[in-house]
This record gives sequence, C-alpha cells and structure tokens, in this order.
Amino acid sequence: MQRKVIIAGGGTGGHIFPAIAIANALKKIQPDIDILFVGAIGKMEMEKVPQAGYPIKGLEIAGFNRSNIFKNILLPFKIWKSLRQAKNILAEFKPDAVVGVGGYASFPMLRRAQKNGIPTLIQEQNSFAGKTNKILGKQARKICVAYDGMDKFFPADKIVFTGNPVRNNITQSAVTREDALQHFGLSSQKQTIFAVGGSLGAKSINEALQPLLPTLVQKDLQLIWQTGKPFYETAKAAAAPYSSHIKVHEFINVMDFAYKAADVVLSRAGALTIAELCVVKKPVIFVPYPFAAEDHQTSNAMNLVNKKAGLMIKNDEVDAQLSNVLFSLLQNRALMEQLEKNIGELGNSNADMVIAREVINIF
Repeated sequence: MQRKVIIAGGGTGGHIFPAIAIANALKKIQPDIDILFVGAIGKMEMEKVPQAGYPIKGLEIAGFNRSNIFKNILLPFKIWKSLRQAKNILAEFKPDAVVGVGGYASFPMLRRAQKNGIPTLIQEQNSFAGKTNKILGKQARKICVAYDGMDKFFPADKIVFTGNPVRNNITQSAVTREDALQHFGLSSQKQTIFAVGGSLGAKSINEALQPLLPTLVQKDLQLIWQTGKPFYETAKAAAAPYSSHIKVHEFINVMDFAYKAADVVLSRAGALTIAELCVVKKPVIFVPYPFAAEDHQTSNAMNLVNKKAGLMIKNDEVDAQLSNVLFSLLQNRALMEQLEKNIGELGNSNADMVIAREVINIF
C-alpha cells in the first residue's frame, strides 16, 4: 500500500532545506512514498521545492506583521481562507501523515489535519518554540527537536531528540581545504574568515566588516564575504582595492566549499546554519538577528555559548566588539581548537533519516 505524506511550511531556506532533506530521507526508506509539499504563495518554497523534484501547492497565508500593524487587517480572513484551502488539499490528497517544518503554511495544514484525525509531526528547529508550534504540539503525535530542555514548550512524552537535518551536499561533501580555497582564488597559507548572514545578508555584520577591511589585509587575513543582495554593490566597491584577500559574493551556492575554506565563521544564528556549523566543525562567532520571532536566534546561540561551542556578539554591539573578538580568536589557537571540538560534538549528519523514521512510525 502506497503511503502519502504532506510536508508543510517554508518561508526561508532554514525551513525549506530541512524539509527537502526529510523528503529525500523518506524516499530512501520507502521509494514509492507519495510526498506533497504545501507552502505559502509568493514565498521561496514555491520555487525551491519544484527544483528539488517535488510537487507543491500554495496557501494564501501570511504571518503577523510586527512593523506595520495596519497590514494585519486582512490577516483573519487570510487564516480562514488558508484553513479552507488546507481542508481541500487534505480531502484531495488523503495523506497518512502531515509534517510541519515551520513557516506560514505549517499552521493551517497541521491544524486542519489534527481536526480531521490525521497524525501530525512537528519538526521544531529552534531552541525557543514559537507560539503556533506550542499550540500545535498539544495534539501532535511526535515533536522532533534539536535542543535540550524543550519540555518547557511541549509534552515531554511526545519529544524526540533528533537534531536538525542538514543538506546532503554538506554532510557528504568530499571537497578538500585546498580545493575550496582554490575555488575562491585564495591562498592556503593564510587564515580565512567566512562571513555569512543568510540569503539576504546581515546588515549589522556587513556594516561592521566594511571598516575592518584594511586591517584584515594588513594582518594578511582572507575573507569570503556573502553579503546578500542589498549590500552587495557597497561591499564590492569597498573590497575592490583588496581583491587578492577579500572575495565578495552576493550569494554562495557551494556552501560546502565556503565552510571548508574557513578557519573561523562569522554568522547569524538560524537553526539550519547552526546545524551545518556543527556538522562541519567550525569555530564560530554568532551575531543573532534580534528581531526573529521570540528572539529565537539569541536563544539558539546561547545554547552553544553555554556549552563553550561558540562565541556571541549582540547585534547592537557588533560595531564596537567585532574587531577585538575576531582578531583575538584568530590569534588563540587553543580556543579555536576547543570551539571546534565542542561544536563538532553537537553535530548530527543523520537527523533527516531519524526524523523520516519517526514520520513513518506515526502512520
């Protein structure tokens, strides 16, 4: 008997790529399984999921707008409409289980599935659960988590510690450091920093790095700088005199190369990024995005800082502190080795398969 699974959610790569990893793992376990994704119309999952070879349906749903409350006037109608759309998708597809990975589409799909008595599983990526997942968790069969202490948000008997799924092109990468540095046109004789702020870049990280460029070159350090689209032209112009040491990219598709080339990573603290950094075992300085829901990036970062598996600078302090923290770390070989060892112990390259088996177990 062919089984059917809906995977709902998206909005960012941090939700989409783990969802695709879970789908791929389900296919490995049961090659004939039928998987349908459900996302939010206008969000990046509507493009990325078909590129990965899976069908997707879109809901007309949006989240609460914190910056402009007047844009929330139509939100109740959108939620009502998305619940009706979810009901129709369930009636048409008839899934054996529905998996929520976070993002706007998760709530209506799992809410309606639970009302219909269809087994649901939540993949909670962060160390601080959002409001919708806390509501959905009451009726979910299983809740797969990546951090300790999640019983303060969910029923303890439903929690399964699995870690967060990481893309195969990172977990199974065979690239060497020399290959990676050659790819970026950098020297294997110099220390290399990789600065990354997600697909759109990180404004505070970018603005703190720009005045440090002459010092980086003076210290004979190299920088791979993923700026995101908004800051790309500014960074490119600022780095132009230092092109031998500083490589500016709007977006990097070969993340395994960037990680392998790096001695130290400067990064936001999204759940997917942290899962990747644990797998690739890199010393990292986190600058959490403070405006994420429930400030979950700070919670994510502190979970590692408390285990001596990472350093952290607050977003509003990065201008003042980045120079000292970054250059001190690069000069402290013992601290770099300690951070590398401790973050590596938190890595899980098999989370996708573990979660996939949990999905199959709730049929």
